[in-house]
Amino acid sequence: MIALLLRDLRLAFRAGGGFGLGLAFFLIVTTLVPFSVGPTSALLGSIAPGVLWLGALLACLLSLDRLLALDYEDGTLDLLLTAPLPLEAAVSVKALAHWLTTGLPLVLAAPVLGVLLSLPASGYGWLVLSLALGTPALSVIGTFGAALTVGIKRGGLLLSLLVLPLYVPTLIFGAEAARRGAMGLDPSTPLLMLAGITLGTIALMPFASAAVLRMGLR
Repeated sequence: MIALLLRDLRLAFRAGGGFGLGLAFFLIVTTLVPFSVGPTSALLGSIAPGVLWLGALLACLLSLDRLLALDYEDGTLDLLLTAPLPLEAAVSVKALAHWLTTGLPLVLAAPVLGVLLSLPASGYGWLVLSLALGTPALSVIGTFGAALTVGIKRGGLLLSLLVLPLYVPTLIFGAEAARRGAMGLDPSTPLLMLAGITLGTIALMPFASAAVLRMGLR
């Protein structure tokens, strides 16, 4: 499993679909928002949690179409089907690699970009915590979407249409937790819901992704 994780990390950096692309998109979204809504600090501070969460979600979405496509093209998926390692574990490793190269950099960059949006000082810790709890679910759900569309030429648009509705609960509770934290309110309820969604997807989605891959590659 460690060897597979290291291989996926190397591929993510070499293919250019990992960390750099996601961070660049996150920065662009955050920079453009003040131009579209105006430079008023009060307004920017009120929408900052939602904007940062939406930017992180879309940045995670960018690299999903390459998550399994390279392995499908070079035959690695066929080998994983016959390998001693369960396919569910292999899919989980791929989701972990996606989070390490895309989700984790976004979590670390969010406080810096929050300064551009005048995020209240009380909201930085809660923003990081909500992203740390929610972005793993985005990677796991995205892996399921990638499994559904693997082998389909130009399936990026279809992947987005399939995955975005599944991302909505994570976005709602993540942005609400960050918003409540920024306003000085108790964010425990949305954080608990967010943690529950993440744990549920981690427990169930690898089995669904593996089942879809077995049917698609049969």
